[in-house]
Amino acid sequence: MISRTRSTAGATLLAFLLAASSPALAGASIFGKKKVESDTMPGRKLTPAQNALIDKAIVREKDVIKVVKERAPLVETYIQNMKPDALLLQVPESDEHHLARVDFSKVINDDLYKDNKGNFEAKKSKLSFFKNSFSALGSISGSLRLTFHESGFVQMILMDSNDFDRQHYTFTFIRNDFLGNIPTAVFDVQPISGKREYGRFFGRIWVETRDGNVVRFNGDFAGTIETMKEFYHFDSWRTNVQPGLWLPTSFYVEESDPKSAESTLRFKAINYVWGYALKVPDTNAENTSLSVVNAQDVSNDAPDVSPLGAQREWQQQAEDNVIERLFQAGLLDAPSDFDKTLEALANNILVYNNIQVSRPIRVRTLLTEPLESLAVGNTIILSKSLIDTTSVITADGAQQMGDLNAILAFQLAHIILDHRLDTKYAFSDRLLFPSTSVFERIPMHHNDADNLAAAKKAMDLLNAKELAGGQQYFGLYLQQLQQRLKGLTALNTPMIGDALIKSDKDTTFWMQAMVPKGIKLDMKDLKQQAAMPLASFLRFDPWTDQVVQMHTSFEPIINERDKMPFEVEPVYLKLTYYAPPAAPAAAPASAAAPAAAAPAADTAPAPATAAADPAAQPAGNAAPPPQ
Repeated sequence: MISRTRSTAGATLLAFLLAASSPALAGASIFGKKKVESDTMPGRKLTPAQNALIDKAIVREKDVIKVVKERAPLVETYIQNMKPDALLLQVPESDEHHLARVDFSKVINDDLYKDNKGNFEAKKSKLSFFKNSFSALGSISGSLRLTFHESGFVQMILMDSNDFDRQHYTFTFIRNDFLGNIPTAVFDVQPISGKREYGRFFGRIWVETRDGNVVRFNGDFAGTIETMKEFYHFDSWRTNVQPGLWLPTSFYVEESDPKSAESTLRFKAINYVWGYALKVPDTNAENTSLSVVNAQDVSNDAPDVSPLGAQREWQQQAEDNVIERLFQAGLLDAPSDFDKTLEALANNILVYNNIQVSRPIRVRTLLTEPLESLAVGNTIILSKSLIDTTSVITADGAQQMGDLNAILAFQLAHIILDHRLDTKYAFSDRLLFPSTSVFERIPMHHNDADNLAAAKKAMDLLNAKELAGGQQYFGLYLQQLQQRLKGLTALNTPMIGDALIKSDKDTTFWMQAMVPKGIKLDMKDLKQQAAMPLASFLRFDPWTDQVVQMHTSFEPIINERDKMPFEVEPVYLKLTYYAPPAAPAAAPASAAAPAAAAPAADTAPAPATAAADPAAQPAGNAAPPPQ
């Protein structure tokens, strides 16, 4: 088990996320240095179409604020503090991870800006600012030993939750632009009072031209250099989750180190928001009654359940309870096509080793950032970042396949060895999550003895002739991770399952035997990519919590700095208009259902081509951008 250690390294960023205000001198950083007495943007008369679009955006923003205030989504923040590196310019020096369910009805209020006088002023009132949201945000304050106000975070996703209107802001048209399939008009936005008005948004917005929704905004918050010691900039994105509704999805923050002659960043961070509409799957979905021609009812002839069968049913009940509760809590994805692809890969491993299991293997994706995996009964859970960072795409798909086979084999070994989940979870009251809370570690990981046995068994599974060639890739991945471990403590501290490393004191890997089988790590070899940056392969719908595979364009690596293994990178979403999910085609009633079969050894679907991305669908008839 790895204990979560909380550092103060991320203090500079989190002080902004939740500070009483974290206004920045946007005039200096974005628009150039200006005199205080004339710090408003030069006016440029908007056309009637542009004015109409701004009016629509103001109305639509109020609708977004109303919806957000009615929700309690999950909010995840992951920070990497950077240090200079002779070869790579910069590498992570330390990191920090926070996850909470935030009730925005208690965070967004009408007095958001009344006391926005900077973090140093907030310190005078100690924890009084937390009276509305201490349960969700208090652990962040405790870990950083600072005092924050929730408005700093709210502004990251809503710009101005109280006064985004023409009475408080001026708008200047810049250009027309496309974000993915979405035509947008780009405007610069500034408080009418200029930089001197604390806590007001100061930056740029992208307004989609069909309905007038703000789909992206970046910048910082107005303030003066006399009142602020830190200047943070962010880029915030939204997703069209329902017809006409764009909700905050993610934002990226970075800041340069002013003392660095090499332009090293002080930190970079990513923040995700999801779980806006958490739903529990219909428990009868997989037991739909079908009429079958010429079938006979033999339900009365069903056999009695044996003692061993009863034990397995009891284990299944515990497994189903855990999976359902993890999904209810927003930690687990909704079942997806990509999960089915991983299930096919897991079943291939069993086929190659001539192993049969009593129940089907299922695979689900954990939506959180730390690198971890877990077996709950016959369900394997892999974290999104573990999938992302191992998804090195090559022409033959061998490297990604080898990496995924290795992480699946580790948890398959737990299943084969019957390392069971504690059956106390078969009782429905044993795994209840509060509606809003900070998520601490949920102890569902295996013990050390079980992990050692599973690692040994996994090596046996991967020695099958069809899989042996892929061991070199996961060995390379582990070498890369070993090189970055010191600066990535939080990324290697799991939320619920098993880490790749043994503990925070023993940083060898459970599957250490894979390391010598790997290709030798060489950061200077531009043809070698050992591990990917975070968020490289999967994205998720913040409304349905379903993951989809991204289809990214090829970007050649031209120097060592382009590799960026395990690092946070800027957000750039391929935006599309909402399209309702296609209804599944109904099979003819007389059609015989094909028997379930394991994938053939030579036709296993590669994850890189598995699931079609709904984002690839045409945007429909979009209105032209206003000129």
